Amino acid sequence: MSLDLLVFGPHPDDLEIGLGGAIARHSAAGMGVGLCDLTVGELASNGTPEERLHEAADAARVLGAAWRENLRWPDGGIDETPALIRSIVELIRRHQPKTIAIPYGDDRHPDHVAANRVLTVAAFKSGLRRYDTGQPPWRADWLCAYFINDSTTPSFVIDVSAVYARKREALACHRSQFAPAGSDAQPTRLTHSTFQQLIESRDAHFGALIGVAFAEGLVVREPVERSSLMRHL
Repeated sequence: MSLDLLVFGPHPDDLEIGLGGAIARHSAAGMGVGLCDLTVGELASNGTPEERLHEAADAARVLGAAWRENLRWPDGGIDETPALIRSIVELIRRHQPKTIAIPYGDDRHPDHVAANRVLTVAAFKSGLRRYDTGQPPWRADWLCAYFINDSTTPSFVIDVSAVYARKREALACHRSQFAPAGSDAQPTRLTHSTFQQLIESRDAHFGALIGVAFAEGLVVREPVERSSLMRHL
């Protein structure tokens, strides 16, 4: 299917952390949104791959996404190899998204940094007609980067106040990461009581900059075009 927005996350729960509100907002507006997790997060201290796949599917339904796919790349093994790049090019050409959202490239987690690099290369190669996958080339109108852990000054922000409850609900679907149960549950950065606060304080900060409750920030390389100097045109 042809998509308005295609969002990539290195692990299940990453795209909810960084862009859950924007996904919900675009879906609620009737746009076609596809989600793609690169790994099942099998190196995580909590949760099995099967649990994480089920949680991701539940979160996708909450956010209203058209579909969610997992490429099952090796957790901790994301690298700029021809095979991984090709798999992304094939997916982009198959779904022909207008906009692609990927993790920001300066992040504490090596997989997030590596994912940004691989996805950037693949998005570029998708538009090359001589990069042969048996599909016609496709270049998205826009490649945007969203924040997972670390952030900087965004190029622009999206007001997600009206759908923020959906973001909270989608994050809560990832129980194995944020509220693991059982005697073998391990304390991690994600299970700490302040982790949700870290997410919401960032979104509240971006929201305060534009006078709303919550917003999510994105980074683009090119200047953001405006039709005039009037703020609301």
